[in-house]
Amino acid sequence: MADGMEIERKFLVEQLPEGLDVHPSREIEQGYLAITEDVEVRLRRYGEESFLTVKSSGDESRIEEEIEIDRRRFDALWPLTDGRRIQKRRYRIPIGDLTLELDVYHADLDGLLTAEVEFSSLADATAFVPPGWVGRDVTGDSRYKNKRLATDGLPS
Repeated sequence: MADGMEIERKFLVEQLPEGLDVHPSREIEQGYLAITEDVEVRLRRYGEESFLTVKSSGDESRIEEEIEIDRRRFDALWPLTDGRRIQKRRYRIPIGDLTLELDVYHADLDGLLTAEVEFSSLADATAFVPPGWVGRDVTGDSRYKNKRLATDGLPS
């Protein structure tokens, strides 16, 4: 959850890795207040923590600012995300010096598994070789962006 510039790659995962339960995880509820060609504004709740996030468009590199908000504000804004929501459990798995975030989607997106890794530079992102259980790179495939999953559902 970094503020500023975000550099990441996203992959599909065909099957969950062994020993997943030893890694920290938490449920995430995410809904979109606004989605345009250039920017997205979303609400996200992890347990008792709630955030308002603004992200610019882009594939591998983009601006992201996350602002913590209180429960009252989250509850007031959440109804405005109806029809543009996702639910998932996020596992944080260490891969060398990096952290791979494995998302196991629920509800309408049940069965979808994705992995994201954030990097400190574009060079690091390009050089990254994912573990063997990680599948196809979908970083540039807009159908797998959370905002599209929330509005369009599973890609066909």
